[in-house]
Amino acid sequence: MARMTRRGALTTGGAVAAAGFGGSALAQAAAPASIERWGVAELAFQAEATGNPFDVALSATFSQGGTTVTVPGFHDGGSTWRIRFSPPETGLWTWRTESDLAGLGGREGRFEVVAPSAGNHGPVGVVAEYHFAHADGTPFRQIGTTSYGWPHQPEARRRQTLEALRKTAFNKIRMLVFPNTSVATNEALHPYERTGPGDRDHDLTRFNPAFFQRLDACVTALGAQGVQADVILFHPYDGKHGFDEMTPDQDARYLRYVVARLSAYRNVWWSMANEFDILKSKTDEDWDRLFQVVRDADPHSRLRSIHNWRRYYDNGKPWVTHSSIQNGSAVLDDVRAETYRSVWKKAVVFDEVCYEGNLDERWGDLTGQEMVRAFWHGLVGGTYVGHSECFPKPGGTAGGFWLGEGGELRGESWPRLAFLKEVMEAGPKPGVDPIDKWWEQRLGGVAGQYYLRYFGDEAPAEWKVDLPRDELAGGERFRIEVLDTWNMTTTPVEGEFVMQKRADTKYFFNDPARPTITLPGRKWMAVRVTRAG
Repeated sequence: MARMTRRGALTTGGAVAAAGFGGSALAQAAAPASIERWGVAELAFQAEATGNPFDVALSATFSQGGTTVTVPGFHDGGSTWRIRFSPPETGLWTWRTESDLAGLGGREGRFEVVAPSAGNHGPVGVVAEYHFAHADGTPFRQIGTTSYGWPHQPEARRRQTLEALRKTAFNKIRMLVFPNTSVATNEALHPYERTGPGDRDHDLTRFNPAFFQRLDACVTALGAQGVQADVILFHPYDGKHGFDEMTPDQDARYLRYVVARLSAYRNVWWSMANEFDILKSKTDEDWDRLFQVVRDADPHSRLRSIHNWRRYYDNGKPWVTHSSIQNGSAVLDDVRAETYRSVWKKAVVFDEVCYEGNLDERWGDLTGQEMVRAFWHGLVGGTYVGHSECFPKPGGTAGGFWLGEGGELRGESWPRLAFLKEVMEAGPKPGVDPIDKWWEQRLGGVAGQYYLRYFGDEAPAEWKVDLPRDELAGGERFRIEVLDTWNMTTTPVEGEFVMQKRADTKYFFNDPARPTITLPGRKWMAVRVTRAG
């Protein structure tokens, strides 16, 4: 059941899905009979404003039983205003608008929210302090990538990027709102209304809806593929437009507009900045304030982080939901990786650990094996890792590779990361935690139930099956598998291992009849030990 009064239209939020992909952002769908839980209920209104329409205040209060959520609206060009809301519960919801524009205030309606469809597990949040899960409890096993400028490319390149993602295990992509002027972009669209031909000839009080409709479409398309959009709100790579030098009021105006447009999409995460510490126009106190602007403006409470270059922001602050870290050395082993979560007591994603590629730059020359190694060490350390790659296409533009523009993947790591994700999905819920972490056991999992040991660029010919004593009493039976993380194979070790306390130490258990297993003596191997009874 859907009902609206006084010249409004209610849609499921899919009307903008075609924007920038060959369709019209302003196309209106007929009012649906219902909206699914965690979907997007979009209210669209027509009204004429005198003066700057982006100065108009608009919101709607959505109510169901004892739950009330106030959601900001936004101007979407011409005489169109929109409000987007993602209902967190099923049942009958009512709404009523408020506005300082007479034609927008006092509108009201209702709609029925039904159970989510297959594949809709709800937004992702932090669970068990260090991991992620969807709202319905389904674990989110983060295998992320970065393509900063893909939303700003011509339509054909954007479609190519989406098709490339569809073939991979990547379930999160980091992307910029403002274009990165150091790589080729489709500059036919500008985020603000132009006032002249110069790079800084724009009115920072008036947004360009067409630019943001294209961003809406990119987020919607990612959501349809089950990919989280980690939206980077600021970056230091402008160089000509001045978006990195806006005043505090201009920053806040921009953030509220983006949040109003995007926060209803359940696949949105907020990244306050990429390499925040290069943005010399902002202090840590400015970032504190901007974090709080986003937090307070977002009725859906999406995840929030900030990415660093050489200096860390204090990720222990309450408005930071999880840590987004640039540090390649931290995932050279699992012990280093784990330290970050112990310090901040939050989920950690090493979103940038350098990139697979063939650049002369040290940040873009990882081999595929080194990229995959980072993910495995991060996993055993109870953290998560991000990918990107830099393989320029012959004759292409500067930055004309996946990291800068999207398009096609040319590296070797991404199929191996799909194998890793299969291992993660078959593992403990909500995720892997370090075991006996201060004693360099190099084990992750759940003590007494599940153990992962990754050997990286070591090539051992055997492994002592010594399990730390936590949660073991003796008599537990385990099965062991040898994983070749590069060749993507799983080889079971015959039989079961029955744990007994070792006679020579109180700290470990093993099977006295089978104290070791044979390994192939190759790099990139791992061992999985699973409780059998």
